[in-house]
Amino acid sequence: MEPRERTTAPSGMDKFDRIYHLHRFLAGRRTGISLEELMAGLNCSRATVYRTINTLEHFLGAPIERDPELGGYRYAPCSDGRVYELPGLWFTSKELQALVVLQRLLAELGPGLLEEHFAPLTRRFNELLKHKRLNLSETGIRVRVLALAARPLGHCFHTVTSATLQRKKLKLCYHSRSKDEHTERIVSPQHIVHYRDNWYLDAWDELRQGLRSFSIDRIETATELAECAIDIPRQELEEYFASSYGIFAGTANNTAVLRFSRERARWVADERWHPAQSGQFLPDGRYELRLPYRDSRELIMDILRHGPDVEVVAPDSLRNEVMTRLRESLSRYVK
Repeated sequence: MEPRERTTAPSGMDKFDRIYHLHRFLAGRRTGISLEELMAGLNCSRATVYRTINTLEHFLGAPIERDPELGGYRYAPCSDGRVYELPGLWFTSKELQALVVLQRLLAELGPGLLEEHFAPLTRRFNELLKHKRLNLSETGIRVRVLALAARPLGHCFHTVTSATLQRKKLKLCYHSRSKDEHTERIVSPQHIVHYRDNWYLDAWDELRQGLRSFSIDRIETATELAECAIDIPRQELEEYFASSYGIFAGTANNTAVLRFSRERARWVADERWHPAQSGQFLPDGRYELRLPYRDSRELIMDILRHGPDVEVVAPDSLRNEVMTRLRESLSRYVK
């Protein structure tokens, strides 16, 4: 015997939510569903069920037919054997609210980011923003996306993204910040990474014969080549890019041991600094955090932002680096 749909729609729905849930009930059943079940499932009266069925059938073209056995309703099979689908974009209230927030986030990630490709969807969203009961028009002022130290997106973003998805090699002219030098590279793109409000390209670099990360805003020119990109096994990518700390890749070969004050411990204990981190509260209320790293530069920046509330316990090399940075900082204030 076919299992019955037991999903109950939330109370306080509007007409569009009710149509959506009625469609779900009918599409999920091969046999009919009784009027009483629809009333219970949609949390509404008999008259409201009739109005919803009428809208779905006559305005949206749904092939609804009466089930003579149950005295209820079901979808007649389409001529090609498929189940009827609602036309256009249909979402529940919660889904729609989540999507509008996502659209807001996407708009803040970078001016013009995917704007051309999302234009049709954006127009549909703008129509849905008129939905009074959900207050979607409030998204622009009620949802804040704060970008911290975000750099310009760069004019090569679309070319880099296209080559990554199409699995094509890229020819880059890259201006390195650390060495202030311009180089030409042929790379096989592997990942596009959004990290700390900036965008990076993980790729196999033919010049260096290894995996490298490139800041996309520092790519001066990018040309998609006809040659297929080299695919690096996922496990190798994870070991290289995910095992170490932050954006600096490479297999981790050190473990940092940090101890935070009792006051800071309540915050740090809930933070995720690294997927492979481990932590514990000490008997005196302090918090000890252990995490792998290879390149200490980004880790030191994160340590210093906690000021006197953190102590580097190990390794000695990291402890000495942090002490050196603190002395240099202090020297600028003490004459």
